Amino acid sequence: MNAKRTGSLTLPELPFTLRPYGPEGNWSYDASDETGGTLTGWAGPRQDRFVPPTGESLDPASDAPRLLGAPEGDFQLIARVTVGFAAAFDAGVLYLHVGEREWAKLCFERSPERPTICTVVTRGRSDDANAFVVDGSSVWLRISRTGTAFAFHASTDGETWTFVRIFQLGDEETAAAALVGFLAQSPQGEGCVVTFEHIEFRPNWPKGLRDGS
Repeated sequence: MNAKRTGSLTLPELPFTLRPYGPEGNWSYDASDETGGTLTGWAGPRQDRFVPPTGESLDPASDAPRLLGAPEGDFQLIARVTVGFAAAFDAGVLYLHVGEREWAKLCFERSPERPTICTVVTRGRSDDANAFVVDGSSVWLRISRTGTAFAFHASTDGETWTFVRIFQLGDEETAAAALVGFLAQSPQGEGCVVTFEHIEFRPNWPKGLRDGS
């Protein structure tokens, strides 16, 4: 066992340092796992990151724990996400941040009864969309960037990828400086444990968005 609690973390799988945001002490990394390392995040009760489109404001006290870094250039960030589902909307997330009210989430979420791939893009306020249901408590997620464009994909085996969404976020300056990484949430529950394994960084945009590659 070689688990490290955060502060900042430099994972051997990633070419950039990860820094915690939100509640402290919610992340650990075990470098001895046979999968190449396991990152674990804990969301506390009612911790979320969502700005309702119906008018309510984001409560800073419910801000979900995030672990983020700043990659350069085009990239793909990949991880196998396992969620200890207990309550509706518990989720493990790949997260993208370009500004205080400009950010996006690719979620593996209990939504509300079955594990589901969901996305949120926030530009002042958040949208919310479900993609497809997943059998089981694990799935692969991928977030990619080229310029100001970002793409979300998901996979049940880590080989064949299902296109979920492509969108623009920020301008050339803010998109180039985007933070990307990991988030855990439990908006209506008493807490949620999420693990991220098989973490991989690729310094390129996918060759095809809709061909499974």
